[in-house]
Amino acid sequence: MNKTDLINGMAENAGITKAAAKKALDSLLVDIEGALQKGNRVSLVGFGSWSVSRRSAREGRNPQTGKTIQIKAKNVVKFKAGSDLSNAVN
Repeated sequence: MNKTDLINGMAENAGITKAAAKKALDSLLVDIEGALQKGNRVSLVGFGSWSVSRRSAREGRNPQTGKTIQIKAKNVVKFKAGSDLSNAVN
């Protein structure tokens, strides 16, 4: 499923136009992104939660040459599925 499929499904399920569904989805994504940028956790009960964690700098290898390289520290987004979502796919 891609973004267009999701918008089409939202419009059909909610009985709204595709334009309204696109606007709602875009707003949701902007709000989730903004909260994560601030370091906050986003939780949708039953569906899941997003959080940001820090991945420290580390040493890695270039697979083509075998040379050791430095990988910079960075923030990564993590998603943990909620119980309703987990039960739905199992």
